[in-house]
Amino acid sequence: MIKTIYTKFDKVRLTGLPTVQFEGRIFVITTETEAKRAVAYLLRSSPCLGFDTETRPSFHHGESHKVALLQVSTPDTCFLFRLNRMGMPQCVIDLLEDTTILKVGLSLHDDMTMLKRRHTFQQGTFIDIQNEVGDIGIADASLQKIYANLFGLKISKRQQLTNWEADILTEAQKRYAATDAWACIKIHNEIVRLKQTGEYLCAPEQATRISF
Repeated sequence: MIKTIYTKFDKVRLTGLPTVQFEGRIFVITTETEAKRAVAYLLRSSPCLGFDTETRPSFHHGESHKVALLQVSTPDTCFLFRLNRMGMPQCVIDLLEDTTILKVGLSLHDDMTMLKRRHTFQQGTFIDIQNEVGDIGIADASLQKIYANLFGLKISKRQQLTNWEADILTEAQKRYAATDAWACIKIHNEIVRLKQTGEYLCAPEQATRISF
């Protein structure tokens, strides 16, 4: 079946799409011991991992915060590493420097810059989705629009500006964080599939239908 891909996805139409979220297992990691087990699992469980970070938002001029959360996901399990609690243990650095497993994210330059403010490391094997989507004609750069374009579903961004350094993350925060990492795997795999099969048609910018 041929899939229609739009150069740019209409933001008005985006609001009316059904919402999607990660439905797999989520583990919140707060200690180095837990982190070691999580990294060992990730490195043996999947050939491709989804990757993202969250930082407490700044609402005042001159205010800034370090990365609070690192999300790394397989297709069915996501680990949320609370870096504001445990810093950057060596096992997390090893994961970031790993060259055997592909890690996929969005706007990776920003994520890497922020993570290196916590601890220096040599970046391992990563792919930025923003460098892939152009291969199938997509010009949008946001995760939400890219996912909607490929799957016809909307990722909610309601939790984006919440406090990622809170003592306890809410269920909504955990699902949001896991969804962003998991969605990167979904997008990457779909781009690879479409490029291999050629089962897509690239259309101009999507226009909103106006009814009278």
